[in-house]
Amino acid sequence: MWPRPAACFATLLLLAAASVPTPALAHASDRGHVLLLPTGYYVVGGAFAVGASFLVLALFPPDMLERIWRKRLTLFPCPDKLRPLASMLSFISLAVLIAAGLFGSRDPLSNPLPLTIWTLVWIGLTLLHGLFGNLWSWINPWYGPYWLVRRFTGISPGRARISPKLGCWPAVILLFAFAWFELVDPAPDDPARLAFAVGFYWSATFIVMLIFGYGEWSRCGEFLSVFFAIVSRFAPVAQGADNRLRLCMPGARLLGAEKLHPSGTAFILLALSSVSFDGLSKTFFWLGLNGINPLEFPGRTALLGISTTGLLLSFAMLAAIFLLAVAAGQKMAGDSSALLANAGLLVWSIVPIALAYHIAHYLTSLLVDGQYAIAALSDPFGLGWNLFGTAHLQIGAGIVAGAESAWVLWNIQSGAIIAGHVLAVLVAHGLAFRLHPQPVKAAISQFPLTLLMIGYTIFGLWLLATPTAG
Repeated sequence: MWPRPAACFATLLLLAAASVPTPALAHASDRGHVLLLPTGYYVVGGAFAVGASFLVLALFPPDMLERIWRKRLTLFPCPDKLRPLASMLSFISLAVLIAAGLFGSRDPLSNPLPLTIWTLVWIGLTLLHGLFGNLWSWINPWYGPYWLVRRFTGISPGRARISPKLGCWPAVILLFAFAWFELVDPAPDDPARLAFAVGFYWSATFIVMLIFGYGEWSRCGEFLSVFFAIVSRFAPVAQGADNRLRLCMPGARLLGAEKLHPSGTAFILLALSSVSFDGLSKTFFWLGLNGINPLEFPGRTALLGISTTGLLLSFAMLAAIFLLAVAAGQKMAGDSSALLANAGLLVWSIVPIALAYHIAHYLTSLLVDGQYAIAALSDPFGLGWNLFGTAHLQIGAGIVAGAESAWVLWNIQSGAIIAGHVLAVLVAHGLAFRLHPQPVKAAISQFPLTLLMIGYTIFGLWLLATPTAG
């Protein structure tokens, strides 16, 4: 028997509410400083906004909402002919960056490899995918070389096939390995260490693509392709089957998504939980919970076991709570469908939240490290070059310091989190109608998931507000 939904979610909300700060200390970034900001009001307001959006949608005519989501504005064609060239340029750029990692500066803020991987790709490119669609399908560094092999060698790679039953579990495992390397490894910014990791990953991926095919492995194994394809479904810009670009409402394409294999559900939840743990692992709360004085941070090496366990537990807890919310919603709506099938559809509503957390959590890093990246790309080997005229760029780290900057950043970050959760409620509401055509049942089935989103809004704003180390 499932536990009583009301009791489970009341407990969840009480635990979340216990962590709500009253007028509290809010940090602008790890390079900033602690300032007094009335974050408690934002937390209450954010939770209220998410809850109110659910109530409004419950009373909104479903057909009117459907018409809004289906609106499209056709733009211009975007042919695929230049795709191999774009990918080859990306591959050549990656090769130069790997060489810079091996032979360039040892300083992570002067070497373009870590700045490109962690700032421009993982942070910046993710945000661009949320705005402009699947750019990765054009600029990933495998398609061009794969196309050349097929075009000029006469070899027909990709004859082996991967069973559909496998889903995208290889991508889930690789995403976890990536998150572990970023959040737990003692030196993910070390240029030479990162160069070996990136070079090995590109080579191994290319070999597997030659065996199973570019499309096959991109669909289920290459985690960046899977990740960016998922994020791009939120974008208001999309390329149709006729190669024409179209504008739509943000998140509209999530409503037409197919039910995901359980591995797809795990992938989306892991993407969100890893970013959440990245924020949690730096808080005084987490460090104190593990008996560590935040003012005497011992370094990553001393925290390998703790951080690995925390990363796993964050994913397990989010997955368990999400499945419990879906199961409770089914029970309240009298739905006897398979739990994992329903979860595979409703998990698409997590995408706006994951994107919002990405914006909020990495905003300050993008603003500061992005400047270092622009400067480093002009002199990749530290030889005094100035290829793009930016090698001597004055880094404005003060952009994230000071009372005014902290206030602006806090409002952008908190606004992103609240907006992401409101959009998630909207998407979940639309997906619920696919499972329950009756408006009353659809609304009832979303009540537990809405409570989860309210709780996660509180948690996300608390992460932004609480003091951190590092």
